[in-house]
Order: sequence, then C-alpha cells, then structure tokens
Amino acid sequence: MRIAILGAGAIAFGMAAFLAKAGHQPVLWSPSGGRARKLADGAPLTATGAVEFSGPVAVAGDCGEAVSGADVVVVALPANGHRMVFDAALPHLKSGQPVIVSSHSSFGALYLSKRLAARGISLPVVVWGTTLLTGRQQPDGTSVTVNTVRQKIDVATVPKSAAAQGKALCTELFGDRFVERDGLLAISLSNLNPQNHLGIALLNLTRMEKGEKWGQGEHVTPAVGQLIEALDAERLRIAESFGLSVRTVREHFSLSFHVPMGTVSEMNQQMHSEGRGGFGPATADSRYIYEDVPFGLVPTSLLGRIAGHPAVLHEAGTSLFSAAMNRDLAADNDLLPDLGLADLSPAALKALCEQGFSA
Repeated sequence: MRIAILGAGAIAFGMAAFLAKAGHQPVLWSPSGGRARKLADGAPLTATGAVEFSGPVAVAGDCGEAVSGADVVVVALPANGHRMVFDAALPHLKSGQPVIVSSHSSFGALYLSKRLAARGISLPVVVWGTTLLTGRQQPDGTSVTVNTVRQKIDVATVPKSAAAQGKALCTELFGDRFVERDGLLAISLSNLNPQNHLGIALLNLTRMEKGEKWGQGEHVTPAVGQLIEALDAERLRIAESFGLSVRTVREHFSLSFHVPMGTVSEMNQQMHSEGRGGFGPATADSRYIYEDVPFGLVPTSLLGRIAGHPAVLHEAGTSLFSAAMNRDLAADNDLLPDLGLADLSPAALKALCEQGFSA
C-alpha cells in the first residue's frame, strides 16, 4: 500500500523503514521542509537496531502530494504539530481514506472529525495510545536508530463503529500487535508518556538544564517511580469513573520494553542494566515539557474535572512546569479550545468520543 507519513522525525523515519521493509510504499512529508531533504535528493534511508533497513523512500514536496492517492495517511509527529498537519491535510483528504494518528493526544481525533464534518467528509480516524516504536534520528539526516518496536499498541477509532476495520488495517500494515480499546476516550487515557515524563523531567530538571548526558532508566529511582505510580493512580481512577479499562503503567513498561513485571523503578533499572534505558533530555527545551504538559497533562486534568475526580498531581505538574519555564503551558494547547469539552457531561463526552462529529 501507499502510505503517506506526515512527519519527518525519528518516529516517522522508523515507521517508513518498517513499512518499506515489509514491502509497502511509504511517502514522507516534512512539515518544516528540511528534515527529509537528503532523502528527497536520493540518499537512502537507513535504520538500525530493532529495525534493519537501508534503501530509498519517497519524499513529497507538499502535503497534498503526500495525501493524494495514499491508501492510508499516518500522522507521526509531536502533538504540538498535530493541528498544523491536520489543517494542511484537510483539503486533500477523501471520504473513506483512513487516517492513523500515532500517537493520539489531546482529543486531536475530535478536532479532525469536526473539521472533516464541516467539509462533508466521512472517514475512519484510527488512534493509537502510543507509537509503533521508539528511536533517535541521527545528525546525518538520513538515518534512525530504532530502540524498540512495541509488542502491544492500544487502538480505537472515531467513529467507534469502524473499530474492527481500523484494527484489521493496522494489523495488515504493522503486524499482530494491536489491542482494541473501548473507544477514543479509553485511548485518551492510555497515553502514559505525559505522566511518566512529568515524573522523570521534574525530578531530573537540573540535569536537563545543565545539558548532562544521563541515563533515563537509571534515574527512574524509587522516588521517581513512586511519583509516576501515584500519577498513574489518578489516571486509573478517572478511567474507572467512565467505566473504562486501561493498561496500568506497570503493564505498559513490561509490555512495551520487554521486562519482567515489577515496580516502575525496578523495570527501568532492569532496562538500564541491559543497556536499553535510553538517555534523558539534555535540554529543558524538550518535548517532555513543551509537548507533554499542554497536550498530555492538561487533557487528563480536564477529564478529571469532568469526571468529578480532580487529577491533583497532574494539575500541580502543569503549574510547576509553567512556573519553572515562565510560560503558561496550558495555553499552548491549540486543539482543546475549539472543542468545548469542558461544558459536556461525562455521558455526552463519552458519546461524542464514540460517534465523532457527523458530516
């Protein structure tokens, strides 16, 4: 299949290598216009680590070129770029053309659904609770080191009635690793990166500011792990109030990173001892703060207020990072303001997440 990948960072490069190796035809589009320039000039894409691949991949000159004629469109870039990419793709999307959001954040699928409905377009939006893989793009602009390919990925669709179709499509493209969850709301409560990164970044912030090279898994010490598990308890309480079952943070680390079940700290220490713990951010100008706070902590806090179970630690994290960065991070979210979710009852929100907006 021809797969348009909107994004050109580590996840997009790794996904393109994965798909090309499987015999599909990925087409990358770099929103900035620069991150895939060498590939566009004919240099091969090289992936090492958990995905081994080297070969040419197509690069589109603009979003329309990428989307037009694609069997599937994949949004694969940080959440603070989702609205811009959705808006760029909207004029070119056709009814029935599946869109996969990897990974879903901040009810972006509802934003896309609303804009598509205004155009009279109906298509399945497939949302993932996390990314297919983890990795780091190399400075040469043509290669990516893939650290891990996840064993399990939570998936749902908007509308919910397309769930079987969405899971089957993802399985055809990426293998038997998808776990169907109970709709968009469950996926919105399944993205654990924001809460995990809050604990990691907040308690290692000076390392980031000083530009240190520090092992992330190594520095998920017992205190950091306990904070992450306390944040997880807030998230699980909110999910339960909506009648939803979501994966726990312990299950997430065990399944995603192939380590025996234990505490969050124990599993991270195991990853570190095996050389798979990765490195933490070497700057405070990091997605752990500027993406995960506005597009992760803020939506979870909103759900907590709607459900009547305030996410006190999540809200505190937003306030603390806003103070430390001298920036109103909640105001950086450019998806939620157009949706008016705060005025909905829990039942109305759940219905909207299941049905989306009607064309």
